[in-house]
Amino acid sequence: MSQAIEKIINSKPKQLTPDEAAAIIGVSKQTMAAWRCTKKETIPYYKIGGKVFYREEDLLVWLESKRVAA
Repeated sequence: MSQAIEKIINSKPKQLTPDEAAAIIGVSKQTMAAWRCTKKETIPYYKIGGKVFYREEDLLVWLESKRVAA
């Protein structure tokens, strides 16, 4: 795991809205919602009341898991 990701994981967790989370991983907010409903991609999230939140470190770990080495 890269040092940047480890630094974020070891720091205080930052909660992100679906808009912010989508911007970090480069997809739309609608794509994030579709993934949550269909479970096509399993990015951990919190649902508190009617609001959804993501942790920044979970997004980065997910992104790293999608890395392809040629």
